Amino acid sequence: MTAYQHAHQEDQAYEWGEWGAAAPPPECPAHAAGNVVPLSGPRFHTDPAGHYREMRAEHGPVVPVLLPGDVPAWLVIGYQEMYQVTTDSRLFPRDSGLWNQWETLPEDWPLRPMIGERQPSIYYTVGAEHRRHLEMVQSAMENISPLELRKHCEELADQLLDTFCARGEADIIAEYAKPLPVLVLARLLGFPDSDGPGLIKAMSDLADGGAEALEGFQHFGAKIHELVANKRASAGADLTSWMLAYPEPFTDEEYALDLMAITAAGHLPTADWIGNSIRLMLTDDRFAASLTGNRRSIPEAMNEVLWEDTPTQILAGRWAASDTWLGGQRIRSGDMLLLGLAGANADPKVHVTTAGADTGLRGGNSAHFAFSHGEFQCPFQAQEIAETIARIGIEILLDRLPEIDLAIPAGALARRPSAFLRGMTALPVHFAPTPPIEGTS
Repeated sequence: MTAYQHAHQEDQAYEWGEWGAAAPPPECPAHAAGNVVPLSGPRFHTDPAGHYREMRAEHGPVVPVLLPGDVPAWLVIGYQEMYQVTTDSRLFPRDSGLWNQWETLPEDWPLRPMIGERQPSIYYTVGAEHRRHLEMVQSAMENISPLELRKHCEELADQLLDTFCARGEADIIAEYAKPLPVLVLARLLGFPDSDGPGLIKAMSDLADGGAEALEGFQHFGAKIHELVANKRASAGADLTSWMLAYPEPFTDEEYALDLMAITAAGHLPTADWIGNSIRLMLTDDRFAASLTGNRRSIPEAMNEVLWEDTPTQILAGRWAASDTWLGGQRIRSGDMLLLGLAGANADPKVHVTTAGADTGLRGGNSAHFAFSHGEFQCPFQAQEIAETIARIGIEILLDRLPEIDLAIPAGALARRPSAFLRGMTALPVHFAPTPPIEGTS
């Protein structure tokens, strides 16, 4: 299983019912106090900023929370505390084997796959083994040509737009934002374009988290293993071949797991980055210039989204290697800390001066936690790939669809019902119909 599928199991667990606030284990005094916050409820997707303000006012920068089944954890929403947790990998390693709740969990606990047993992949290894995987992946990504990446983005964006540009209406999420990252990543990995439709369906089924999610995951995994075998037999100028050529040996299973992690982590967050940015530009007058050809506003809107509307709101997790204090809370050895990326980005200490005025930190400042931070943050090369896909996708969309506007009131737009991930379920728009580009349809 990949981090991508695990994130959607979080969504499914949220939808399976109320998470309640029954008395947690007595060895956790803060959680036993009865004022813990269940990681559920509509405010996580209707009013996250207000919800985080209330949490901060009551608990400070580290909040006692409950996961499904009344499983206790800590949600870090302070900017300084987030920096401390993500920087100090000795005190707060990403090692789920340390968790002090394993013996209390039923086998069918819905988030068990999300926490994950150790696997030989970049996502589930720690220490020297994690660094070994990371160095191999980063080395391969350094071979990706920015010019070739841009060419892929432009060509594939035009192909998608050609399927609906003459209609005058579309759902930007389903028809553009979700499939574009899949198609670009598939090319980078070395898939033939003929595999694109099947991969789009598989990844969309995973993203929707419905009855077809498992089938989508199985198709996705089978194609990745098939790709590794094909590239072993016939290498090409692609990410998979460059990973296989790395001088230190890995097993085919390790290559496959790393490729699945790369693809999964790059798909939905990038799709939501596109969707959330377009929503912002269609609803916020500050970025309306983008709709009339001012490209400078596009990266500004994209950066604003990473601060205020980041696709990944909460990540699991880190585990305390010993008893410690954090943000005024007593953290016990083996406690799990959830990374509240959105909450930390919204920390008023980062945005407000002593005089009480907004510092305007966001603007061109990229010191947000949207990609996490520290040893386990999203690799820099992967961040650049995601930024290129999102930026070029938005640029081409706005170039080719004049007079684009929402087809429904902004207040009627729906968010994914999750505390962990933040994206639009749909973004219906209308625009002046335009003909497809000759030769791309």
